[in-house]
Amino acid sequence: METRQRSVEDVYKRRSHKIKVEDVEKPFQIPIQDKNTKWKMQLLKLILVIILLAVFVTVLYSPTVCHPEHVSDSLARWMWGGSDPRYVSHEEVNWNEILDALDGMPNKTKIQGVGLLNFDNTENEMWKQVLPNSKHIHLHLDHAEENVTWNTIYPEWIDEEQDDEVPSCPTLPKLEVPRKRLDLVIVKLPCRNEANWSRDVARLHLQLAAAGLAANAKGYHQVQLLFVTKCFPLPNLFSCKELVVRKGNAWLYKPNLNVLREKLLLPVGSCELSLPLKPRDEDYSLNVKREAYATILHSADDYVCGAIAAAQSIRMAGSTRDLVILVDETISEYHISGLELAGWKVRTIKRIRNPKAEKDAYNEWNYSKFRLWQLTDYDKIIFIDADLLVLKNIDFLFGMPEISATGNNGTLFNSGVMVLEPSNCTFELLMDHINEFESYNGGDQGYLNEVFTWWHRIPKHINFLKHFWIGDEEETKQKKTRLFGAEPPILYVIHYLGRKPWLCFRDYDCNWNWDLLQEFASDVAHARWWKVHDAMPEQLQQFCLLQSRQKAQLEWHRMQAEKGNYTDGHWKIKVHDPRLKKCIDNLCSWKGMLKHWGETNWTDNKFFTPSPPALKKASLSAL
Repeated sequence: METRQRSVEDVYKRRSHKIKVEDVEKPFQIPIQDKNTKWKMQLLKLILVIILLAVFVTVLYSPTVCHPEHVSDSLARWMWGGSDPRYVSHEEVNWNEILDALDGMPNKTKIQGVGLLNFDNTENEMWKQVLPNSKHIHLHLDHAEENVTWNTIYPEWIDEEQDDEVPSCPTLPKLEVPRKRLDLVIVKLPCRNEANWSRDVARLHLQLAAAGLAANAKGYHQVQLLFVTKCFPLPNLFSCKELVVRKGNAWLYKPNLNVLREKLLLPVGSCELSLPLKPRDEDYSLNVKREAYATILHSADDYVCGAIAAAQSIRMAGSTRDLVILVDETISEYHISGLELAGWKVRTIKRIRNPKAEKDAYNEWNYSKFRLWQLTDYDKIIFIDADLLVLKNIDFLFGMPEISATGNNGTLFNSGVMVLEPSNCTFELLMDHINEFESYNGGDQGYLNEVFTWWHRIPKHINFLKHFWIGDEEETKQKKTRLFGAEPPILYVIHYLGRKPWLCFRDYDCNWNWDLLQEFASDVAHARWWKVHDAMPEQLQQFCLLQSRQKAQLEWHRMQAEKGNYTDGHWKIKVHDPRLKKCIDNLCSWKGMLKHWGETNWTDNKFFTPSPPALKKASLSAL
């Protein structure tokens, strides 16, 4: 400890020309004569006892140290030196980095009140030397109960309909606002050397408490936050756009306190809905021109039809926000022309490879979704996957912060519908850790869940999955089916998992033809998608036509279901899909193809499926 203290003082001395330090008075000395040693030693002991009692009273009653209702807990920790290991940070403070960060702080000399949270006694003393002209307040935060875990803050399931219970979140103690006005709050955050270091109750608690203290500032008074940690703070609580300076493990923020106050009104985790089950139909926006729906297509054109139908559904639901679609060089000019006719503003991007994916794997390029954060001409984006329909207007989501999404499984969110806030520095954050974080599913959803561990639950009706769990009771299946077909719509969004409607014959959901895909089969949801398709201008419907090899593949799988004598009986349905009679290939005999199906995949040759010329640009309303 002595060596550490000397090194700290050396740093301070080397930087003394930057920070004015007041003279420190020499300690009071009591000369003791040999003959008076005995009684003066007794006097000294008495003085020490008085000092200790004074300190005891200060600790017991000081409002800046503890909450009155938690005196016993605070007193025990003070007396016995106990601490909760969840909150302890063993990280050495690099005072050079601290001084460099403070040098980047505007009006540093005007810092009067400084709140210090989660530092040890030695570090607290050092802060007095670093900021000698400020009033230092040692903040005390009562710890979360030991039974509060990440799983209790982010449960896999909650009763959103409140049929049996009203979901509630655990209580995290708050900091008591000191009487002294604070200009700077400094917090030392723990960062475990583990893969899921961000899913840490203590780390979350400290950040929320610091944010709450800053948000309590009155009027237009600005409070800045300095975090000391080797791991980045919550990127959607403390935006990188508000990062004044970062020097190593020192992160200095100047947050927008109004935005911070709004975020702190939300539940602490997904343990409660952050949005009512029935949102109010009103405009939450400040600038509609800087808000947009967005999706992405890369590596193949199989989802072009889906994206066109998604655009159609958004307009049918009543939204007039911009529609932005990111495409890479694999999407042909013909398909781009169709997307533009449907109302999408097309942005061409360079794909981003998933470094942990195998070559030509399904997830090789799905990190391209990170490009969404580069849409900085917008303040808010509602991202939607291209395989869903919007049945009711969801513009109210523009009033939600990043990241707002439905729950998926465990403590994770589903990225099929999510609110994000574009920022180049957030994009850089995503790219900086691309080789570090492991995605639980090998895709972008798993990766985003590692970066944005603090997210806000919205009702599942806003991203309702077309999926029937194998263990679902018949009553549950019937309820889902009624929701898929309800008129007027009850669901806001249907997310089509499994085989996509436009890649099936329109007569029935072809997921019935695969035993492993039957959990995604719903004829009612399938028919609902085709209803939107039929509402599209005929010029756009051509982008949903089937290639000859796709027709052959569908018939082959129907035949396999017939051989297996699947009990659902869909293989018995006679197909009347008018697309069977329309050929968009050089080789139109799909029945002849069927005779040789599976021998070789020669039908993938582009000669047989040439791309038509691009359509002339026109507005959707003119069609």
